[in-house]
Amino acid sequence: MNKLVLKPGREKSLKRRHPWVFSGAVATLTGNLAPGETVEIHSGGGEFLGVAACNPNSNIVARVWDWHKREIDAAFFRARIERAVALRAHLLPSIDSVRLVHAESDGLPGVVIDRYGDTVVMQLSSAGAMRWRDAIADAVVQVVKPKTIYERSDADVLALEGLTPSVGVLHGALPPSPMLVKESGVAFEVDVPQGHKTGFYLDQRSNRARVRALSAEREVLDCFAYSGGFTVNALAGGAAGVTAIDSSGPALELLKRNVALNQLPACDAIEGDVFQLLRKLRDQARSFDLIVLDPPKFAPTAAHAEKASRAYKDINLLAFKLLRPGGLLFTFSCSGGVSRDLFQKIVAGAALDAGVDAHIVEHLSAGADHPVALSFPEGEYLKGVACRVAG
Repeated sequence: MNKLVLKPGREKSLKRRHPWVFSGAVATLTGNLAPGETVEIHSGGGEFLGVAACNPNSNIVARVWDWHKREIDAAFFRARIERAVALRAHLLPSIDSVRLVHAESDGLPGVVIDRYGDTVVMQLSSAGAMRWRDAIADAVVQVVKPKTIYERSDADVLALEGLTPSVGVLHGALPPSPMLVKESGVAFEVDVPQGHKTGFYLDQRSNRARVRALSAEREVLDCFAYSGGFTVNALAGGAAGVTAIDSSGPALELLKRNVALNQLPACDAIEGDVFQLLRKLRDQARSFDLIVLDPPKFAPTAAHAEKASRAYKDINLLAFKLLRPGGLLFTFSCSGGVSRDLFQKIVAGAALDAGVDAHIVEHLSAGADHPVALSFPEGEYLKGVACRVAG
């Protein structure tokens, strides 16, 4: 077996079962070191620590598959996928669209698997996951029995790993485009080959439901609206009106189709830069009862946190200025480089600069199909708060 030996004293995080080894912690690498190959990790003193996928081209040189000595083979991936699927069946029974595998938190670093009815979408983002693509797909066929498996390994993080994007059918036929997905009584068109992420933002399911429950008779502003997940739910919840903003014209067309699909009242869809449009709404003295801020990833790594913090503060400050007394702000960050504590401080600073008295009424995160391993807090990439401005 290939071997990775750590520098003296660098084994502490692995002993706490954090699954990553960074390049600066490595003393030696021996054996066949092609990206994705399996290595045994040993401390500087020779203690066995785990079995991992190695990528010499990445800052994260190794990602742990298992903490015990074992072969990494097709049976390993089937067992892990069976375990992950069983967890969702227990916690989220009868949900048609669900995340089946959430990467490191399900013991499969770099592997994300989402199911939309009979279609499964795989998104691989590590050398180890790419190395075992066929075994993972075969395990999904055996365990989930989908009609289609479509690969969407095209995330920006692949460049950091030195990996080539890969998109296409792995099993079955090309999925219908668009396909219909039902969630909590409403329906959405989902474009698996061309849509964001794997086609839809499954991680916001419970937060969309919360916005729906609180939208009755409120004027709602949905920023970074994409295909209308929050917009449709706000309208379904009886909102007095919804203004949806996104920089993508095609996304807003999809949003309008989703509104019509559910036979809901038309919304005001505005194409443009959200930062500029929020300033324009402020200058027009517009105001709203509920605002949703669900921006894209501003900080993919901690190195981008400072710049991202300024962007998060800017949009939250503007949102607070647009809220009426008693209004609610649902604000999110999906940036792995911004911790929950830092995000809360950013939102607090924005409220202070906006001159409003605001309180957190709920902490928000992804649903039960996006579990977070206690030893891997980075798995909680989506964090949010619901704030109420004092009346």
